[in-house]
Amino acid sequence: MHYRDFGRLGWKPSALGFGVMRLPFHNGDPAQIDEPEAIRMIRRAIDLGVNYVDTAYPYHGGKSEGLVAKALAGGYRKRVKVATKSPVWLLEKPEDAERYFTEQLQRLEMDYVDLYLLHSLDARGWSKVRELKVLDWAEKAKADGRIRHLGFSFHDRVETLKTIIDDFSGWEFCQIQYNYMDVDFQAGLEGLRYAASKGLGVVVMEPLRGGALASPPAPVRRLWEELTPRRSSAEWALDWLWNQPEVSVVLSGMSTMAQVEENTASAGRSGVGSLTAEESAVFDRARELTLKSGWIPCTGCNYCSPCPNKVGIADAFAVYNVAVVPGDLDRGRRWYSKLPAENRPGACQACGECEKKCPQDLPISKLLAKVHAALKEDEPATPAPPTEGEAGK
Repeated sequence: MHYRDFGRLGWKPSALGFGVMRLPFHNGDPAQIDEPEAIRMIRRAIDLGVNYVDTAYPYHGGKSEGLVAKALAGGYRKRVKVATKSPVWLLEKPEDAERYFTEQLQRLEMDYVDLYLLHSLDARGWSKVRELKVLDWAEKAKADGRIRHLGFSFHDRVETLKTIIDDFSGWEFCQIQYNYMDVDFQAGLEGLRYAASKGLGVVVMEPLRGGALASPPAPVRRLWEELTPRRSSAEWALDWLWNQPEVSVVLSGMSTMAQVEENTASAGRSGVGSLTAEESAVFDRARELTLKSGWIPCTGCNYCSPCPNKVGIADAFAVYNVAVVPGDLDRGRRWYSKLPAENRPGACQACGECEKKCPQDLPISKLLAKVHAALKEDEPATPAPPTEGEAGK
């Protein structure tokens, strides 16, 4: 395992961090975690050198933090730094920050948290943080030792990122969405470099955009297959991140033991400056081909759920990306035909509730209509080009 710099802090995180957000589960319900397998995966990652474990209050229906406590029993807690996050959107009065934090400590079975983030900040969330004096509370929690290091995770424009960083001197790290498709989206490359220039450790989330970059459109797969040495699409995407010195740690929401093995092996081979100029140029071509394919840039975070009309939004987009974009329409239609009518994309009522919650700012209602048009059997199914604002961010 390679270890990297973490801003102005002396501690060195592993190149790969374990994001406890996409663990295996039962019966189609993320809250029903396959605990034996999830614990085995987390411990295997730690045994292979991972020392950064990231969770949050809402992950897996609120069960992720408790699972982390079980996984870190038996001496594993001493070998890692644990990060979790305050559910800023749930805070309504100043005392709520303490109430949720106390609950999180109980779930984690810990007296303190190594790394505490204000979760998913945007301009509106930042205004709430200031209004409710959450930072005053956080500094007191740091002073009494219950929070060791304070940061924030982020989904908004780069200008907002800079404002949040500049308005508070107590930040020690931040977490941003970043991958080779998101160079100019949200924080992007500009935000990465700005945060690093201010001495912050920078944690990268969504390095594979919810797994989409691990199964890219066929033209992009061919790009990677033509390179030597042969690596998977996922490994090339991770290498692109590890090649950049400003990146402190890359989180992966691993769902299988095979992913743990592959990603830790990739992290062990990683390093700043490890890509050639020729290899780096291929990513620009991959980005261009992906956008032209009609790919829907959903990360599968499920923040849009539950849908008031019971539409499986993330699943619909995932099927579109792996079936319609490559042209396997029969596969997509088989999936569609098996869904109850009330769960199909065609059941969307365009109420807009999901779009208010989407950290990617996707026009979800329009995209669901596109998926429905492509996959219902009584209409021609041809991949539609990206709509404005849908894939070019």
